[in-house]
Amino acid sequence: MYANAETAAPVTVPELRERKRRGEKIVAITCYDAGFARCVDEAGVDFVLVGDSLGMVVQGQSSTLPVTVDDVVYHTRLVARGLRRPLLVADLPFMSYRNAELALANSARLLAEGGAAMVKLEGAGWVCDVIDSLKRHEVPVCAHLGLTPQSVHMFGGYRVQGRGESAAARLKADALAVQEAGADALVLECVPAPLAADITRELRIPTIGIGAGVDCDGQVLVLYDLLGIATGKRPRFVKDFLQGRDSIAAAIAAYADEVRRGAFPTPAHSY
Repeated sequence: MYANAETAAPVTVPELRERKRRGEKIVAITCYDAGFARCVDEAGVDFVLVGDSLGMVVQGQSSTLPVTVDDVVYHTRLVARGLRRPLLVADLPFMSYRNAELALANSARLLAEGGAAMVKLEGAGWVCDVIDSLKRHEVPVCAHLGLTPQSVHMFGGYRVQGRGESAAARLKADALAVQEAGADALVLECVPAPLAADITRELRIPTIGIGAGVDCDGQVLVLYDLLGIATGKRPRFVKDFLQGRDSIAAAIAAYADEVRRGAFPTPAHSY
């Protein structure tokens, strides 16, 4: 258990970059309601994401694409009620940031109505213009590269990204581009571990890995996955931290401890 969870100062956006500078791992979890948020808070997690993964995990959808801004605002508001210390980050759903004006309006809802401190969006290219606009309007941004679930149809499924020399070079260039556009952090999902390590070394902003190896500046898992209660085929990067433990609190604390010690993910949980 994180000893100072009740008294520690809230995690801020600038603190994430300080964590990277100090070489301190960032512990992140995706959750969707106040009850679980309280458990996550008490375990001393640093970064809580309300992901559009709620479409698959909570709503039973086959992808994240049907999730709406209203859905994310609602769940972000719930999670905010259960948090004191972690930085709260909310996803911009599919096509909710297709231009800068729409992205700003929807981000305003996530911060003002939902209580988030940062928004997350997927991709690079034209998305860099959106990131730049959000930053100019003082909206903190977490970028997301690698396996971006909103692009599942373009990828032909949920596949590892960045394999091969040209694909790796493209992903690295995208990572540098989102940083220069103004992103404050970057999620790397299902990226070969050596490539994720290279990107992490190159960037000034922190990387949060999921299926991207132990060398990222932090790690994120969906709470349902780390508790072993998600349905369907378990991705390679998932570990059931509840197995062998007697409570949800113990499972979350074990996850946080393993991330901070660099014990998770192992090569078996990486690509």
